[in-house]
Amino acid sequence: MMKRSEKFRQANREALATVIAAAAVIIFWCAAGFGLADSDVTLWHTPLWVWGGCVGTWLFAVLVTVILTKKVFINFDLEEKEEGK
Repeated sequence: MMKRSEKFRQANREALATVIAAAAVIIFWCAAGFGLADSDVTLWHTPLWVWGGCVGTWLFAVLVTVILTKKVFINFDLEEKEEGK
């Protein structure tokens, strides 16, 4: 059973991790999209920067979400429950 202060500390930790994850996805999107813009490589007549900026970013976001759910998030109830009820 977590104390109220521990619950809010965990909620703040989860919020901070989510902000960091969002920043990481944005940085990845910039690097994969704009970083590959000068490449002449194509895949199915689509430039590589489209694959990196769209599909690659989506896959990276899914990976970051899985990491957050496995390593950072904890399932707990914020409501205060009375003992014995």
